[in-house]
Amino acid sequence: MHDRGESVLEARHLRQSYGARQVLDDLSLDIGRGEIYALLGGNGAGKSTTLNIFLGFVRPDSGSARLCGIDPSAEPDRARAMLAYVPENVALYEHLSALENVDYFLHLAGADRDRETVIDPALDAVGLSADARDRRVGGFSKGMRQKVAIALALARHVPVLLLDEPTSGLDPRATGEFNALLQAARARNITTLMATHDLLSAAAVADRIGFLRDGRLDEEVAAGGGARFDVEALFRRYSEPRGRAAA
Repeated sequence: MHDRGESVLEARHLRQSYGARQVLDDLSLDIGRGEIYALLGGNGAGKSTTLNIFLGFVRPDSGSARLCGIDPSAEPDRARAMLAYVPENVALYEHLSALENVDYFLHLAGADRDRETVIDPALDAVGLSADARDRRVGGFSKGMRQKVAIALALARHVPVLLLDEPTSGLDPRATGEFNALLQAARARNITTLMATHDLLSAAAVADRIGFLRDGRLDEEVAAGGGARFDVEALFRRYSEPRGRAAA
């Protein structure tokens, strides 16, 4: 199991409702530096709301969240400066190239934009080929767009990645490449929280998997002893009715 050490993402007894519908029900998380944590659940389980609380877009009805010790509800701009958010559909400027997108977003962040020492090394790290860097991203696949987004995170040196359904719509090869990106980010001590319903991808790359059902963390399992997860056992946990998952 990954040594969590210092806590980077914390949620304490989060509750959130939209009208009469309770989306989060006493959710608590503790995710360490350099850890990849997969929050697994179906539609409406509360995954995106959890990310939105860490992003500072949603103030919880009760409970608290901390990102690198910062309360995103109280200091959203300061919290967002510490993270990169990769939504299900990565938003880039379609008419700009990959290089131009990274350069522009670094400019907005007030970060170093030197191509030789910052941008190209980040694009090298995510495996975006040299011939693709000057092409408009309007023609990029989802997997290529994700590479640009994660290259931007590496160039900004942020300690946290928040990912929303990152592998939806990816073929097996692109999913494998994406998982390799996350492992490279982990090697740089970047903490990743991935909201997903993709059990296989979560099992392939996560250090821990939390099963979110009806806004509650129903169960949490960890990879241990250098071994990966037992996918069949995980599927039983994920598919069985709440409260009946295997121990």
